Amino acid sequence: SLADIERGFKVLKSEIEIGPVYHRLPERIRAHASICFMALILHRVMRSRLKAADAGYTPERALEQLQRIQHHRVRLNGGEPVAGVSTPSTEQNEVLHALGIEKPAAPEQLALL
Repeated sequence: SLADIERGFKVLKSEIEIGPVYHRLPERIRAHASICFMALILHRVMRSRLKAADAGYTPERALEQLQRIQHHRVRLNGGEPVAGVSTPSTEQNEVLHALGIEKPAAPEQLALL
């Protein structure tokens, strides 16, 4: 419906923060439209899963939590690189569980510094 389309554009502009981009080439216009459409679908899937899990998070707040998870790769004195993922907090674990996503894994789990 028209109202659903209008809500979708509002979400793209405000919550997903996709601004106007001016393209001339048809393939770039189609690519931009495809990316916007996929972002909107992902936003709606996140909102639906969070609501179904009664998690109490909006997609924006969930993404804020997940952005704090860090992946590090360190090489000291020319040695072999060591990779690790920060230990997810309780809130991050709740969001991952509500979205049905496995915890990010690396060879070592690193505590936040």
